[in-house]
Amino acid sequence: MSKVTSLLDDATDITTLNHAVELTKLAATVGFDWPNVNGVISKIHEELNEVQHEIQHGLIPERLHDELGDLLFACTNLARHLNVDPEAALHSTNDKFKRRFEFIERQISAQNKTLEECALAELDALWDQAKVLEKK
Repeated sequence: MSKVTSLLDDATDITTLNHAVELTKLAATVGFDWPNVNGVISKIHEELNEVQHEIQHGLIPERLHDELGDLLFACTNLARHLNVDPEAALHSTNDKFKRRFEFIERQISAQNKTLEECALAELDALWDQAKVLEKK
């Protein structure tokens, strides 16, 4: 049996996030797409509900893996609809997380304490402080 050629075969070999965008972009060329961003947001809510369901009722690793993948895929589709490069957006968020966490580490170190000695509430308060300082 010969392999059927797929429109999606044209998706280039790129990062996984951008590959998801490319797949949905190719599917959209034949009308397989949400007509507007609201449909994508509804799909994200649906996928998040499925993740929550698995957490509450199953915790079967394979199902959770699939549902989280579906949620991430839907989020990349939202990025495409909003003309946002998901790889660049996640890279920026990674940098932001690192800056804020390093702020927490510096503050805790200045108090001659370790992170392990701190309650989550204290760490969260420092996180919020880092956010405020970044906005200034």
